[in-house]
Amino acid sequence: MLVPLSWLKEYVEIKVSPQELEKKLFSCGFEVEELIEVGKDISNVVVGLVEECEPIPETHLHVCRVNAGTHGTFQVCCGADNVCAGGKFPLALIGASVYMTAKDHKTVEGVMTIKKGKLRGYESEGMLCSGVELGVSENMYPGAGYNGLLVLPADAEVGADVKPILGLDDYLYDVSITANRPDCQSILGLAREVAAVLGEPLKEPSYEYHETEVKKDGFTVTVKAPDLCPRYIGHYVYDVKIGQSPLWMRRRLALVGQDAISNIVDITNYVMLEMGQPMHAFDCDYLEGNAICVRRAEEEEKIVTLDSQEYTLNSNHLVICDGVKPVALAGVMGGLNSEIRETTAEVLFESAKFARDNIRKTSRALGKRTDASAKYEKGVDEYATVYAMRRALHLIEELGCGKVSSTHVDVNTGNSIEPREMKVSVKKVNDVLGIIVPDEDIIRIMKNLSFDPAICGDELTIRVPAYREDMDSYPDVAEEVIRMYGYEHVIPTFMPDALVTPGGLNKKQKKDLKLKKTLCSQGAYEAIHYSFISPADLELLRLPEDAAERKAIRILNPINEDLSIMRTTLAASMVNAIARNQKRGNLEGRLFEMGKVFIPKELPLTDYPDERERLSIGIWGNEESFFTLKGMAEKLAKAMFVTFTYEPVQKSFLHPYQTAAILCEGKEIGYMGKVSYEVAEELDYRTAAYYLEIDLKSLEVMYDRRAVFEPLSKFAEESRDLALVMDKKVTCGEVESVIAKSCAFVKEIKLFDVYEGGQIPADKKSMAFTVRFVPGEEAFEADAVDKFVKKILKNLKFHLDIDLRS
Repeated sequence: MLVPLSWLKEYVEIKVSPQELEKKLFSCGFEVEELIEVGKDISNVVVGLVEECEPIPETHLHVCRVNAGTHGTFQVCCGADNVCAGGKFPLALIGASVYMTAKDHKTVEGVMTIKKGKLRGYESEGMLCSGVELGVSENMYPGAGYNGLLVLPADAEVGADVKPILGLDDYLYDVSITANRPDCQSILGLAREVAAVLGEPLKEPSYEYHETEVKKDGFTVTVKAPDLCPRYIGHYVYDVKIGQSPLWMRRRLALVGQDAISNIVDITNYVMLEMGQPMHAFDCDYLEGNAICVRRAEEEEKIVTLDSQEYTLNSNHLVICDGVKPVALAGVMGGLNSEIRETTAEVLFESAKFARDNIRKTSRALGKRTDASAKYEKGVDEYATVYAMRRALHLIEELGCGKVSSTHVDVNTGNSIEPREMKVSVKKVNDVLGIIVPDEDIIRIMKNLSFDPAICGDELTIRVPAYREDMDSYPDVAEEVIRMYGYEHVIPTFMPDALVTPGGLNKKQKKDLKLKKTLCSQGAYEAIHYSFISPADLELLRLPEDAAERKAIRILNPINEDLSIMRTTLAASMVNAIARNQKRGNLEGRLFEMGKVFIPKELPLTDYPDERERLSIGIWGNEESFFTLKGMAEKLAKAMFVTFTYEPVQKSFLHPYQTAAILCEGKEIGYMGKVSYEVAEELDYRTAAYYLEIDLKSLEVMYDRRAVFEPLSKFAEESRDLALVMDKKVTCGEVESVIAKSCAFVKEIKLFDVYEGGQIPADKKSMAFTVRFVPGEEAFEADAVDKFVKKILKNLKFHLDIDLRS
């Protein structure tokens, strides 16, 4: 929010420098993102009096003798058509900096330094300036928009700096207003804080006005949606004279980037900036039915807003209607059918409080964000609603642009705008802060903040203004006290249960980092996705209706439908990431993500969901296969000093014959497989993709495992190749498990061949393994390994009906 220093000074006497005020604002909780000096690019420009002005023959130029007071008298060449002897104009002296304009003399192209030069043989010792060259608009100073010299007042002191005359000696504070302080999203709201932090009295703007006896007979206001509009105020103004606003108002609007339009429209914009209350003015000539009705829009109802855009509405949107039709989109923008025109003679002023969530949803749904909707989204209090109307009516009288009738309608739900009493314990306030703030300082601070405090024993009684809706209990009082008392008074202390630790990573963090490094060594890149997915993603994964993953938590206020539920699996995020990569031409790659899924205990929620950390891996490309993904899984198992086994399983979005469950010590911890053809086709994959997901929480109990040193055997190792014939349903893992359990000296089992056809029966397959035997404390006897092999073959026959291939 832009806040001009000159406007703040209207309400508070500011005796500190702009830079010191910036520090004080920060100290009391308001971040100044930038302190902008309005005329920072303009320097060494003074009031010049043209004493002589002679035309240069056969040119449009004039050679002038310009008096710059104590700076001296200079010869300056000028081509402006309004230069004349006796006139006072801005004179940029040698070395001055001003804006450089384009050929149209309206567009600024940069900053230039004035140098001594020659024009048509005449020396020029400076430059007489236009408004554009000084960065001044017509709303900042009259005549600044003219394509010629900027004419200065006749009483301007010759040689004086032009900045104070043109308002270029001002500063703008770009203040970030936090969500809990909507009362400060206005010049007056911030002025209250400045007055408090400086210990100066606040000078409230005038709210006085005088009503005539004129009434708008039969006029009514009806609010059919009080939950969305708890207060609506309308006031009839007649004998309106549309014209230009005074310079002081136009200048303040211009400083914050607001264009002046006409006095009536400018008053609504001015009050919104000053009081934080969006307002609107309707031309009564275009209001039908002598009534205003605030209601939900009807389905498919249409409205054309002031920017000539048409919108189709539904019952989620709030509209302001006359007796026949919608005339405004509540809290967002007025309708084109009731805008203020040059012919406007009667006006209905509107000041209302709308539900912030409704305005936010309407603004997002229609893709229409305005200054008004931004303020309503943060929150507008009813105190501002009432006083903004009074302020607007005062300005109507002050500017003489209309007469205030006695027709004033205030439809509300009974909320008071009077201060409410709050009692808190001083001890509790101090306990929150961890220090003892003297009672007299608490009284001083709360008084400066307009809380009318009183302390009796341990009880602090305050009267909370209606605009401070954020004040609820003693922690809020503690916050108010400390931000004004000074955070430097807080003494750093340990929390009661705090422990001093040497720092570093904990056990889980170390293990996570090791897993990440392992995957990176396999050529994978880490991905980070939103914790929210779309309901359509569950359909993409072809999940059954009764699947646990479908029991997802829906977000109450999602950014959009694509991010409306909390994910119960990482699969949707990864398969979509693969699709995005392939669409951008990345036809091969490896990604992994460590993220949380959110499993509700029941729906609707009655308790916090189970947040389980999982690991997902996605690989794709012509060189990738089920076995390259399995190899990555084995690398993970090795890094964690555990062993994975695999069993066939079915997953709705994976290939029915290339999917396996991952087990660790007999417990299923995840799954892996090839993305099915149906899903790949829907996502427009150009190369095959494979996916793995592991529940890391199930592995946390194994994080303590460490590498165990085993000395190399002193004796020779021996290997045997076994070609085995078995049923096609038997898996490699089952075979390896039986072999390993059959002999304690088996150190390694490697599959090196799979064969079907030929002499192998149709329902059988052949798998060939190399089995490595490592002796223990003594060498193998001559026939020891053969005995081991016989025992292995016997167990294979008994458990899996496997024969040695002949």
